[in-house]
Amino acid sequence: MTAFPQTAATRLVRVTDLHRMKAERQLIVMTTCYDTLFAKLLDECGVDVLLVGDSVAEVLNGEGSTLTATLGVRRALVVCDLPFLSYHVSVPSAIANAGRIMQETGCAAVKLEGGRKRAETIRGLVDAGIPVMGHLGLTPQSIHVFGGHRVQGRDEAAARRLKADAQCLQKAGAFALVLELVPAPLATTIAKQLEIPVIGIGAGPGCDGQVLVLHDLLGLTESFQARFVKRYATLSDEVRSAVRQYAAEVRDGSFPAAEHSFAE
Repeated sequence: MTAFPQTAATRLVRVTDLHRMKAERQLIVMTTCYDTLFAKLLDECGVDVLLVGDSVAEVLNGEGSTLTATLGVRRALVVCDLPFLSYHVSVPSAIANAGRIMQETGCAAVKLEGGRKRAETIRGLVDAGIPVMGHLGLTPQSIHVFGGHRVQGRDEAAARRLKADAQCLQKAGAFALVLELVPAPLATTIAKQLEIPVIGIGAGPGCDGQVLVLHDLLGLTESFQARFVKRYATLSDEVRSAVRQYAAEVRDGSFPAAEHSFAE
């Protein structure tokens, strides 16, 4: 059973489809994804956008931030995060780095963080034929500047800046925008004001779609659970149970059994 119409199962999701979905008030489903195995499973479940996020440094490498991240689906739109400092130096270097990432990964678009300061970069990338997804609110690559995981846009001045930044990114050519850790009423206002889709994470239900880190929603990460994360499974418990059973059977000699062996 699939979670999306059968007519969509074999059709590749494109940037323009996200715009259509917003216009038709069809909510966009997005998750992070870091390997082919999960990509296939998520694609079969009808996830619209797979984000190869720089959060891989935290989620898979056990690091304290996303700052050290570097760089086969049939349906989902694959977006790749541009690593820290790969787009900050100059527009030409951003184009070169983004182009290389697209060539080497086969992704269909890239994502970068920041407001009006990144407008020129976004414009340059789009002019070079590289689709760009923006990211505002809490931007993980600037976590040290924010002083931790804090909700952004709570006061009136900060809210005005976020609204202006969102308009600026849309004008620069971004095809979509991620809003992270933003008060729900502010996120709803921004989503209504923009023509491009706004995908929320910790930004309430008024966005045009939602994104979660895959390992969070599967219950594989246990050291920290943000308020905005809903765990749809507790796979960490199942992993422990399976591995403990495997270890016990190896130690008591019951695995491998005859059916797992070759006679000749």
